[in-house]
Amino acid sequence: MISQTQMKTESAASRRGGILAGRTLWIPRMTYAGARMMAAVFRSIGIDAAVTPESDEQTLELGGLYTSGEECYPEKVTIGDFLRIIHADDFDPDKTAFLMPTAEGPCRFGQYAPYLKQVLGELGHADVPVISPTSKNSYDDFTAHAPDFMKRAWWGMVSADIAVKMLLKTRPYENTAGDADEAFETWLDKLDAVVSDQALTGRQRFAAIIRTLVDMRDAFRAVPATYTKGRPLIGVVGEIFCRMNTFSNRDALRRIETHGGEAWLSDVGEWVWYTNWSQKTILKRDGKTFSGQMLAAIIKNHLQRRYEEKLYAPFAEDFIGYEEPHDVHEDVLRPGWPYLPADGVLGEMTLSIGKSIYLYEKGADGIIDISPFSCMNGIVSEAVYHAVSRDHDSIPIRNFYFDATTSNMERDLDIFMELALSYSRRKKRPRRYPQWFK
Repeated sequence: MISQTQMKTESAASRRGGILAGRTLWIPRMTYAGARMMAAVFRSIGIDAAVTPESDEQTLELGGLYTSGEECYPEKVTIGDFLRIIHADDFDPDKTAFLMPTAEGPCRFGQYAPYLKQVLGELGHADVPVISPTSKNSYDDFTAHAPDFMKRAWWGMVSADIAVKMLLKTRPYENTAGDADEAFETWLDKLDAVVSDQALTGRQRFAAIIRTLVDMRDAFRAVPATYTKGRPLIGVVGEIFCRMNTFSNRDALRRIETHGGEAWLSDVGEWVWYTNWSQKTILKRDGKTFSGQMLAAIIKNHLQRRYEEKLYAPFAEDFIGYEEPHDVHEDVLRPGWPYLPADGVLGEMTLSIGKSIYLYEKGADGIIDISPFSCMNGIVSEAVYHAVSRDHDSIPIRNFYFDATTSNMERDLDIFMELALSYSRRKKRPRRYPQWFK
């Protein structure tokens, strides 16, 4: 029997859902863990949400039918994954919605949502909603669904980043292949259950997430592994979708591992901190330095920092030598300013350049930039990397481009890893390790 409290909760959730009430909101698999957590956040406020199924050849086939080849590879993948849902036997346009955020700057990502709406219209499904918040206001549009939505989303996103970080620092050293992946999936399921639980208050949810993260930490620590120093640490930067989406990059991080390396992947949180900085910069440019909008942005930034520190706190020992930037402006954008000034050059290219320098300072042995073929961010970054490498002890930096048919990674990774090993023997920035490394 459903209690009156449950009925009130479900009714409130339905009102909050608005145009999403009664629909399943499909979330693109930019990052598997992050998409899982975002779907869980939507379910926590009574909106049904799910991650698009893992991409396959049909993704590329359908995506190719509705793209001309001028679009970047991630658009082909996301359009193809959404079209698979539309072409499924059980598709119901009255019960379907798609999430497709957008962004400012030169990246073609800003055209994904408008183009998706155009394709839906051509297919006769113009009434299927496309939810499209923007980086211009640091994705504050999400709060239309619930006052504390951004807070819940941030907890989930940071938790996903931590889970991925634990996976990548464990998997190269595991004694039995698959143990780290199994721990990752198990604890993603547990985080999903906590984040999506509608019965929890805000304080209860955050406390439950912390407890789950601590248990996840202990589970990863228990994975039988031999932690030995000397494995090349490869920083991975580049276009956010392609570097995060294992289908698009053909599981590039695992390829780095099979070639004897360990990958440090630039996380999703980095982009959020960048959009926060960008939001405040735009407000200053528009003469709103002293405004309610600026005050709200400052408060949000402060709260996100406080929550992130609490979520990362249990992992202080695990992440020795793997510390993420504390301040994206001071630690990432400012070091990259002489190469690509962030006040004039927008988007991921500024993050890729600055993060490469940050990773150099952390003792990385090489940097790989993963981008879609013809990506402006990748092309501009590649033009600058020579100077970055020259000024930083000639650390190896290599661009790898991906599209639906080819990749230069298979051909060139062997050579790059040899360069990284050679650099590791002469580098001036030593790497720090957790205490259990020998």
